Amino acid sequence: MYNDWGWQPYVPVAERRRKSARQIEKLKKKGHPISPVVIEGRAIAKTFWGKAWCDNLERYSDFANRLPRGRTYVRNGSVVDLQIGAGKIAALVSGSEIYEVAVEVKPVSKARWRSICADCAAGIDSLVELLQGRFSKGVMERLCQQRTGLFPSPQEIQLSCSCPDWASMCKHVAAVLYGIGARLDQQPELLFRLHNVDEKKLIAKAGKELPLAGKALAAEKTLATEDLSAIFGLEMAQTADRVTPSPAPAAKPERAKKAAKKITKARTNLRGMARPIAARPAADRHHGRPPKQDHPRVV
Repeated sequence: MYNDWGWQPYVPVAERRRKSARQIEKLKKKGHPISPVVIEGRAIAKTFWGKAWCDNLERYSDFANRLPRGRTYVRNGSVVDLQIGAGKIAALVSGSEIYEVAVEVKPVSKARWRSICADCAAGIDSLVELLQGRFSKGVMERLCQQRTGLFPSPQEIQLSCSCPDWASMCKHVAAVLYGIGARLDQQPELLFRLHNVDEKKLIAKAGKELPLAGKALAAEKTLATEDLSAIFGLEMAQTADRVTPSPAPAAKPERAKKAAKKITKARTNLRGMARPIAARPAADRHHGRPPKQDHPRVV
């Protein structure tokens, strides 16, 4: 950047940080919420959603010469405030002054969102899995597609900055765009807020495919009242707090006779087994065969 008098003097990073700190304190006193982007280490993003957003930026070939400066700015803490809302992003970036950056993202159409949900729902099992980016490669590729996925193309994004740079994507805007990737590391649901869509719909279809799974499991773990009656011969009377057995009705005569015969037979068998061997009949002692008889020999 230069003016009629030549190149503007370089402002050291430390001096920019002091200026931004004073400006931020003024904003805080006015009640403005402040949410700076903090980068630890060299990697701007470490999770799937953050990396996917930053990788999408690298496809912006029209702005390739601006992106490296943006990475430098976001790493040194120049993005002092970043607010992500439905279709809009507002940020403050520390440069020679505090510059205001605004980014507008074209919302995902209803038809496009329905297509994404239909293609991805069967491959996403839970909301936790979705937000942590733990799903199949096919689902990842579908979500990351430009024009048909969740990541905007250069034609679907509008950029502006209060700095005097003539380019639509200046280094301050580039820093904010990378800052969004860093923010998605911590809050991946913000990507869905940005498009004003409900991420739960991505897993709604998967839940409908197994509508009775939970109920079947509960039924297997719960013993029905009829089963209890069959096992114990009791009728279970339901109360408000507990289940209590009621007196069993009189058994049918035929069933009672059969049961009495079985009990009598079992008792007889047990008594016979308990008697000493000497007291048993000869046939029992010889395993059911009569003892041999000594017959006089005829000479």
